[in-house]
Amino acid sequence: MSHNSLINVLETNRLMRSDEEVAAFENALAELAKNSPIENLRELHLVLDDKCQHPEVMFSLIHFLESFDVKKQLQAFINAVPQLIVSAPEWTKIIHARILNDESARACYQDILSAVDSQSSLMKQTIELPKELADLLEQYLKEIPPNQLIVYLREQLGLVKPEFQDLSDLLAVAGVAKDK
Repeated sequence: MSHNSLINVLETNRLMRSDEEVAAFENALAELAKNSPIENLRELHLVLDDKCQHPEVMFSLIHFLESFDVKKQLQAFINAVPQLIVSAPEWTKIIHARILNDESARACYQDILSAVDSQSSLMKQTIELPKELADLLEQYLKEIPPNQLIVYLREQLGLVKPEFQDLSDLLAVAGVAKDK
């Protein structure tokens, strides 16, 4: 079966509403793992869906994505974010948190962002973050330890909501709508 056919099987069964869909998803992913399709990384990210009924199985896709060269995986993730944030905002946050919590991935992410001219920042173009938020994220990637992101952004943006615990509230406050 071709890579495109296997990715189609993943997409068709990504909600995993039955044992058959779970098995089809796992089998297709196992086949893809035998011959890793680096050119399909973006499409593989877009298989993620927050409506999946078996997130523990979907995590196998996350682990598969993380098995690729970190730079290529990060570039694919960045390219997929505009669509991914709409169809799978929770998985987008999970991947982002995993990037920020892994020292080598975070350093590579910082390098990718730093390599882009500040006037046409890849992060700003890709997910249309407000300039202030994109600047804060870039600053964070340079200076702030991963476990301090929320505290730092709360202080810099003046967010005082004590219940603010994750990036979903931050995106709402910053005006980044899910329908972008």
